[in-house]
Amino acid sequence: MGDEDDPIVEEIPVHLSKTLADNLYVLQYPVKSTTSTFDEGRVVNCCVKPINQQVKVDYALNTASNNYDAFKGEQFALAADGKQRDKSQKLTFRSGTMDKQSFLSAKPIEDVSRYLVCVMQDGEVHATPLKGIVAMRQMFSYFDKQDKRTKAEQKAEQDADGGAEDEELTQVTVKFARTENEKVRKAREKSFNYLSKMEAEEPWCETFWHDKNSSTAELERQKLFGGASGGVSGRMDTDSAALNVRPVEYMDMLISKEKTDRNIDSLLPSRVVCMHKLKQLPLLEQLKVILTDAKVITFRQILDLLPDRTLAPEKVLRLLPQIGWLIRGNWVVQSEFIYTEGSVSGTNGVIAEQMRKARDYILFRFTKCDKLERHQLATITQLPVEEIRDILCSIAKLNATDRTWSMLLPPNECFQSVDEQEISDRQSAFWTARSDKFSEMERNNSVSTTGTVSSGSKRIRKRSTRDSGSGSATAAGGGGVGTTGSSVATITSTSSYTRQLSNG
Repeated sequence: MGDEDDPIVEEIPVHLSKTLADNLYVLQYPVKSTTSTFDEGRVVNCCVKPINQQVKVDYALNTASNNYDAFKGEQFALAADGKQRDKSQKLTFRSGTMDKQSFLSAKPIEDVSRYLVCVMQDGEVHATPLKGIVAMRQMFSYFDKQDKRTKAEQKAEQDADGGAEDEELTQVTVKFARTENEKVRKAREKSFNYLSKMEAEEPWCETFWHDKNSSTAELERQKLFGGASGGVSGRMDTDSAALNVRPVEYMDMLISKEKTDRNIDSLLPSRVVCMHKLKQLPLLEQLKVILTDAKVITFRQILDLLPDRTLAPEKVLRLLPQIGWLIRGNWVVQSEFIYTEGSVSGTNGVIAEQMRKARDYILFRFTKCDKLERHQLATITQLPVEEIRDILCSIAKLNATDRTWSMLLPPNECFQSVDEQEISDRQSAFWTARSDKFSEMERNNSVSTTGTVSSGSKRIRKRSTRDSGSGSATAAGGGGVGTTGSSVATITSTSSYTRQLSNG
């Protein structure tokens, strides 16, 4: 889709402000009715617990309203504080009637690093990170006080009636606490009872509540704006300079690097590494993963795929020859990382050593020519055609016109630095040193067009089981090819090679 089909309608500048990032909370009222308006409510008391991020707010009730039941309000106050009020105890309702409703917070979201409070002004968006999000729910602690006071009164009456004398003796069991190790201690600190105890032990801190129309509230709202258009004249937000980065780095800043509870490795196919896990690997392991997945890749593409794009190309070039080979300007992973020791192929169960030799030979041939034939490679490597096809599919593509195979990427021998040319010369020397070994393989396993092997292969002739006068011969061994009149049979060590001869 071009730019003409999807035009840019408007560009909106975004400013990041962190002035209130350590103190900004969002208060939600999930159980509030549609008719309730807490914006106009009068707050008579407010306190917080900074460590556990708890907030408690008391909103005043209009006891003079026609909708307020004064009799019911006095009953609630009497039930909570009792008839005989203790002066040392803090009263729930000081006026003798239910004149307020209390709200206590709970944390619906633990991680709020992905949430922002945004304000738009003069065509610009100003964003501030949050410290926390809390859900405010109404408290009914006066009912708990009533139950507690009722139980205490009943116990006092039983003690006055002599109930303590009739109390039976109970057995006391002594338990000694075991010495806990580090693992048990961490598990205990994560338990619900421990967290509840820590929350209860933290004292409440009294705070001041400023009305939204007050001058103090207006000054705090000005801190939501960042940049030169903020509340302070001439103030430049230094955090805005962090946004002047490349698009790729900006995406890395947006994506959270923390681990999630869900294991992403279980969702990926086998031998596939996610980008987050790739960043945690050493550079050599990163290069091995990239070369294994990419099959055939250029050096410039390797630099683009590395998580750390500030690495010097010289450092990457020093490590690449340890895990890859340079084939006509393109990098290919070494065969030992594809076919590890002790493994077998998935098609015919060929051992890893034979698969590595065959793949090395195919890569050697690609250093000499542009196109290869699959049947010729199967004849020389002594591997089934299916295995040769699997190797070719990982590094080459099939040409439909002449049924030959060529590398996935065209030759790329335009080196731009001295280090690249030096590595290219070393790679050429490496393949030249192995050329004698591959030439011997070709001489031993090459087949002529007449179907007979060269002098290096064994030629076995067996007398026919029929009378010699019949002039026919039967080949001995599995899959041999018999010829009438000549009594010649070609025998190989594997049935797959005989299959190649039978197919021509």
